[in-house]
Amino acid sequence: MSDPFISAALLEGIPSTYAGTRDGIDGILRDRGLRRSTPDDTARSLLLGATATAALEGSAYDVEVLASGGGDAVARGAVRLSTELLGLLPVWSHSPVQALARMHALAAAGSVDDADLGRPVHPEGVARLTALAAMLGEPTEAPGLVVAALVHAEIAAAGAFATHNAVVGRAAERLVLVAKGVDPASVTVPEAGHAAEPDGYRSALTAYAGGDPTGVHQWLMYASQAFTRGAEASPLAG
Repeated sequence: MSDPFISAALLEGIPSTYAGTRDGIDGILRDRGLRRSTPDDTARSLLLGATATAALEGSAYDVEVLASGGGDAVARGAVRLSTELLGLLPVWSHSPVQALARMHALAAAGSVDDADLGRPVHPEGVARLTALAAMLGEPTEAPGLVVAALVHAEIAAAGAFATHNAVVGRAAERLVLVAKGVDPASVTVPEAGHAAEPDGYRSALTAYAGGDPTGVHQWLMYASQAFTRGAEASPLAG
């Protein structure tokens, strides 16, 4: 069977760009004490990620407000998702669609009707998520960073859920970074990398959704920079 992610990973400039991005992330994590990271560092990274992902949805609150349980339904949903996200790794490994449904239920509770929680409602989107899950079940030589970026964009573009598709995509991206060993302790903040350039983020996602290699290339080049910003936002930087 063909490698499901490799064609995107081999687009012009992507191999060298992502090799440099991974080296930079590894350097940042090593220099800032990844070996000494604690569960508190992971928890802080997840909270920072929730704050950033909520901001991208128009729900901008200070991280300490979210830490104290404040904010609107979108912000509280982002925190709820971040709290349970890493616990979904075993589910993700054998049933990505089930994990995505749980992510949506966590993120969207309080924002949508209970009947829509965790339930993909658009048939085309469901088909795309099913195809993505099949791809994730196959071996690939593509770098983990590339796989994470493509998973994020595909979930957002598929639009399977009634709401919160990009929120779920960003959460899945973080989970892939852990699963692929890029950031096993989940101390980088990829969501903050996207929130730092919201216009660029949305433009690149729109390009990806166009479905042609040029759009995929634009998204991947953008995402490489976002991953670097996300590493620089790690609590270990403090």
